Amino acid sequence: MSLLMNYEDQRFTRIAQMVFEEQLRRDPGLESQMDERRRKMMYDDVVYNLSFLMTSVYFSDGRIFEGYARWLYELLCNLMKDLDRDRIMEIMTGHYRIMSEILADHAPEILTGDELGKAAEYLDLAIAVTTEAVTDIELSTSFSEGDYYDIRKAYLDALLRSRTKNAHEIIRDARKQGVPLEHIYEKILRKVMHEIGELWHRNVITVDREHYATSVTQTVMSGFFDEIFESPRKNRTLIACAVGSELHEMGIRMLSDMFEYQGWDTFYLGAALPGQAVVEAIGEHKPDLVALSVTMPPYLSSCEGVVKAIRAAHPGVKIAVGGQAFDTTDELWKKWDIDFYSPSAGELLRWAHKTFAA
Repeated sequence: MSLLMNYEDQRFTRIAQMVFEEQLRRDPGLESQMDERRRKMMYDDVVYNLSFLMTSVYFSDGRIFEGYARWLYELLCNLMKDLDRDRIMEIMTGHYRIMSEILADHAPEILTGDELGKAAEYLDLAIAVTTEAVTDIELSTSFSEGDYYDIRKAYLDALLRSRTKNAHEIIRDARKQGVPLEHIYEKILRKVMHEIGELWHRNVITVDREHYATSVTQTVMSGFFDEIFESPRKNRTLIACAVGSELHEMGIRMLSDMFEYQGWDTFYLGAALPGQAVVEAIGEHKPDLVALSVTMPPYLSSCEGVVKAIRAAHPGVKIAVGGQAFDTTDELWKKWDIDFYSPSAGELLRWAHKTFAA
């Protein structure tokens, strides 16, 4: 099999050129982004990929190309930070399919039938390991600990692989199997979304993936609204919002849903709410409790201003604060005139149950 031993052989370079051109033809966006230098680099990569495949075929050892494909995927994820892991997986699995098609059509004169079969088998292996690698990432200890890890991981994998329907089914099935709704919110959805945020912070996923995960999770949560609003009322009222210019609202929305599920009448005011608007809403709805959320530390000062404004205008209302921003502080909340700091919706619910028991 001279093709494997001489990568300057015209038959080899012809196949590499066909793979290269077909890749550009199927993905016009790639070509528009490339100058001559990048085109040369991409062609060299095609040659390199083919050389690893041919070596694997030559020695009848699929692990050579399988390991190379896994290594190559992670390398590209580190080099191409502007692309999501899922997008890089699509590019590379598409590349391996093109290689398989080109080899099947144009390599019979230089590869035996048995060798072509091995090449196809090893390319299928590369597609499989690359697809699996999308979710083969280091996760935080906090994500891996506690109940429902299997459900959390399955839901996270679905989000990372853009499997919207599957994500909905995972959570819906968990509820059907008897997982309490508060656990779905607190121990599954909240922890998954926190992990999504950490992966974005570590530059493992792109911001559009984080936004997609948020959108899917919001839709998943909306599927429980009928159950949430069927709960008997307790004649208690909550106002909840993210203050200042804060745009991260997932946590505070989860909290609002959980209070509604526990029989409270909740007024979820959304994100990026001016302090004066919060004060006016309190005057209108007369809540028993106001919950304020801050995710990003720069908005802590805005939250402090809202707390002071509420205290001045409505001194009798209970105030609770929470959100990831407080995790970065030295117990900053202790310096504020609030009634409770809560790191989670569950803790605030338990505190509210004791405080407002009547």
